[in-house]
Amino acid sequence: MDAHGVNQRARDIRCVVLDVDGVLTDCKLYLGPDGTEWKAVNVRDGLGIKLLLQAGIEVAVISGRPSAAMQRRLESLGVRHVWLDVEEKTTAFDTLLRTLGLDERRVAVMGDDVPDLPLMRRAGLALTVADAHPQALAAAHWTSRLAGGCGAVREAADLILQAQAATP
Repeated sequence: MDAHGVNQRARDIRCVVLDVDGVLTDCKLYLGPDGTEWKAVNVRDGLGIKLLLQAGIEVAVISGRPSAAMQRRLESLGVRHVWLDVEEKTTAFDTLLRTLGLDERRVAVMGDDVPDLPLMRRAGLALTVADAHPQALAAAHWTSRLAGGCGAVREAADLILQAQAATP
């Protein structure tokens, strides 16, 4: 059995909470001369989100940065629970738990840096990306092989879906 009981934890997950920068993106911002920001996302991560939703697992996004483009992308994927430009992530997390009627043990959180630690520490399954900050790596029950924005979310989705498919 794995050291953190990852497969057992993954079987219980009913909601996956994602950060944006460094998880759904490669942590880079492309800045235009007019101040426009561009971010690259991975199509495989989008499919992972859709697969989770199709399996009846809610997906939520809680991020400290605003992004109209990311809001539209998430809506197009069917993500209904989105908090962008949030300074205090725990407030959004608590609202999500109340809205869905879930205990935090039934929630997975995928973060990559210090602002994500409070949610990762509360989650039933703390996930992070291969290129995460050392503190996020230390807090995680599971780390992807792939970097943020490079398919790590899909890898996490596959982990959860495979664990739940193996449930008798």
